[in-house]
Amino acid sequence: MGREFLEIFEEWAEDYDKTVTGMDPEYIEVFRDYQSILQAVTDNSFGNILEFGVGTGNLTEKLVDNGHRVIGIEPSIAMREITKVKLPEAIVLDGDFLHYPKPDIPINTIVSTYAFHHLTDAEKELAVKQFSTLLNTGGKVVFADTMFESAQAMQRKIDEAVEVGYTNLAEDLRREYYPLTQTIEKIFVENNFTINFKQMNEFVWLIIANYIKG
Repeated sequence: MGREFLEIFEEWAEDYDKTVTGMDPEYIEVFRDYQSILQAVTDNSFGNILEFGVGTGNLTEKLVDNGHRVIGIEPSIAMREITKVKLPEAIVLDGDFLHYPKPDIPINTIVSTYAFHHLTDAEKELAVKQFSTLLNTGGKVVFADTMFESAQAMQRKIDEAVEVGYTNLAEDLRREYYPLTQTIEKIFVENNFTINFKQMNEFVWLIIANYIKG
């Protein structure tokens, strides 16, 4: 699960917060309305939360500020260290979407931002199957992630990035496992979730999936 990208996570940790605030022109659109995206995830979450891909702790901080108990999962040592500086009391454990310490409290909401695309579609399906074992009826998965409505739409974004010289963004779009919205819908529905999408910017969609079989 995305562990093949771990070296990139380690390298990006120091600059990640600068990137999400618009200081890297290649990724301005990817992170456009970043705070609104984090707030949308927070607003649609409830109860005890399991967060995958904590990164530098920006969503974690918002969730904690809203009174949630959060267990975080993050494979990058460098990113975990940054989160612990921001939130010394935060629980952030080594793990990924498929391999992680099982929570010792009931989980009401599973959240993630900018991370689910690091899994292949087959791995995404395995992850969602595991989510269904953690949630009772009424539990939720709330993700914000890059995805596309068609392969042609993704190729257009790659072509646009190449045209303006955004080689890092183009490389990311070619290398990582950005899903199609219909693929995500199929995976969740087949695992007893209802699902709704909301597009947040040109790249990022909010996923709200409700578990209907506990």
